Amino acid sequence: MALAGTLAVLLAAGCSKPAPPAAAPQAMPVAVQPVTLSGVPTADTYVSTIKSRRSATLQPQVDGNLTKILVKSGDAVKAGQLLMQIDPLKQVATVQSQQGTEQQQKAVYEYNQADMARQEQLYKDGIISKQAYDQSVQAFQNAKAGLDSASALTNTQKEQLAYYQIRAPFAGIVGDIPVHLGDYVSPTTLLTTVDENADLEAYIYLPTDRAAQVRNGLAVDLLDESGTVLAKSKIDFVSPQVDNGLQGILAKASVPKSSERLRNGQIVNARVTWGTVQQPTVPILAVTRVGGQTFVYVAAPQGSGYMAHQVAVTLGEPVGNLYPVLAGLNSGDRVIVSGIQLLQEGAPVQPMSGPPPAPPPPAHAGS
Repeated sequence: MALAGTLAVLLAAGCSKPAPPAAAPQAMPVAVQPVTLSGVPTADTYVSTIKSRRSATLQPQVDGNLTKILVKSGDAVKAGQLLMQIDPLKQVATVQSQQGTEQQQKAVYEYNQADMARQEQLYKDGIISKQAYDQSVQAFQNAKAGLDSASALTNTQKEQLAYYQIRAPFAGIVGDIPVHLGDYVSPTTLLTTVDENADLEAYIYLPTDRAAQVRNGLAVDLLDESGTVLAKSKIDFVSPQVDNGLQGILAKASVPKSSERLRNGQIVNARVTWGTVQQPTVPILAVTRVGGQTFVYVAAPQGSGYMAHQVAVTLGEPVGNLYPVLAGLNSGDRVIVSGIQLLQEGAPVQPMSGPPPAPPPPAHAGS
């Protein structure tokens, strides 16, 4: 009985076949690009202040209390527009008093003018002496001088009256207004500012260790906090002296008139491009981020084929569609640029030539 069981087991074993080996995973076709050296612009970013070439600080030329404030901060005003008024009552009284004096002088002038004409005729007729005629001429000249002086003083007082009205010197934007209705102001009081938002320029203070490199014509990108380019320009002024307070060199870059997102007094970032250096670059689409670290996949040889190998890289600021590689890759490495989201470490891949990488944009010369 035992013998029969043994034979049955042997027969069953002889009829069974060993399981076939598992098929190797199929290599995924991927586009690759070799790491090559490209000219990458070298740039630094500094804090910059936008300033207007036409900016007026308004202070009164007379004393008095503010009776009208007709604008508010941020208003757009036209040249000559009335902004504020200082109480003019005392000056109005002075003008009226002087006008009265002028009328008196005019009456004296007209009387002496008529008297001189009569005396002249009497002198010609031989009725009065030359001395009497000369006296009338002298009286007329004195009256004329008195009228001229009174008229000039009246005009001066009228011009002084205009100082009680604060008007915009040119079209622009009203700045801060630190005074209030009813305040007593004097020539030392700051009333407000008016800034023309047309001719703007960026003030950039560069470190002294850049003194040998800074020059007119260097490209400047004006950026907001998110890095968006607000305007492109170039350095057109470099101070010959170092600012001792800031220990920096002042450089200026004109803001193009087409830029509508920049205002006088605005703080922006200025990216100054110094030149270009040869650096390896990778396309932005080839980069992945894990836990704040940046990686790329390279096609690494494995046996008779290739596998995806994840490499940690240190990257610079993006330039166009490329990242400069500061560390992690060598020239000639084949970076995978397609199907990144489907890859994992060690996955077999089949490299295919991808499109050549786009060169980084050259440093512009401003607009």
